[in-house]
Amino acid sequence: MKFKLIGIIAVIVAVALFSSAYVIDETEQVVITQFGKAVGKPKTEPGLYFKIPIIQRANYFPKNLLEWDGDPGQIPTLDKTYIWVDTFARWKIVDPLRFFQTVNNVMGAQARLDDILDAAVRNLITSHPLIETVRNSNRPLATEEYYSSQASSERDEMLTNVKIGRAKIMEEIKRQAEPKVEQFGIMLVDVKLKRVNYVEQVRKSVYARMIAERKQMAEKFRSEGQGEARKIEGDKEKELKRITSEAYMKAQEIKGKADAEATRIFAEAFGKDPEFYSFLKSLEVYQKTMDKDTALVFSTDSDFLKYLKGYRFFEQEGQQQ
Repeated sequence: MKFKLIGIIAVIVAVALFSSAYVIDETEQVVITQFGKAVGKPKTEPGLYFKIPIIQRANYFPKNLLEWDGDPGQIPTLDKTYIWVDTFARWKIVDPLRFFQTVNNVMGAQARLDDILDAAVRNLITSHPLIETVRNSNRPLATEEYYSSQASSERDEMLTNVKIGRAKIMEEIKRQAEPKVEQFGIMLVDVKLKRVNYVEQVRKSVYARMIAERKQMAEKFRSEGQGEARKIEGDKEKELKRITSEAYMKAQEIKGKADAEATRIFAEAFGKDPEFYSFLKSLEVYQKTMDKDTALVFSTDSDFLKYLKGYRFFEQEGQQQ
């Protein structure tokens, strides 16, 4: 009987020790509660700890970064443009005791962050023009040089009016929300815009304007290309005429020299017997001007019949020879 009692006591002690011990790892922190109220200081260092079994309870809270993902919604900017804004944030529990006493758990903290951060985002977006939410600086865009002069001046005026920029708006959202989340034992690490887009009604008109601008760019490229093509064709025609005229001049020069040389050779050849040359030329004229159907009327003393009148003389001379 005595041994049974000792055994029962040993089991009770073991169960008590087991239920009183708890372990905290590097990513956790614990608040001990007794009958629903926090007792003692929070345990933030990893290790093995003990509590009063049954009476006390260990409430674990994460010590690493936590994610908050806001609900995307429509927000009007200062220039009355409705945009679709989607934000996210990173936060952590820095005071687990206050966190437990105010929001109790992570789900409750997420609900409070929804109210605080959504209000801060809406407040800052509505207080600035659209360009402030979209751009960080007045850095010129690479595509601006391709727009027409009028479109570029209007666009440059709009794009170079950035006074704060997207990054500073995010910093201002974080700065406004920090005092409100500190009361819950939360530290807000960062707030960022995940996506900014036009609402459906505005998006169609924006896309139509973008298409018109791209067509304008294409037309400008096309006209510049056509102008360059005309310039190249003009240069080609000019060069072709220059080459043709130079070649013609060279050909005429060569032809003139050849004709002069031929005339000189003919002159030298026929100069040795002028009478024979005159006779050959007369025969060429007869051949070109007369055929079997030709009828000519000349006087007997015409020079044209000079060699015809001496035909009998040549015929007689030939017969004698």
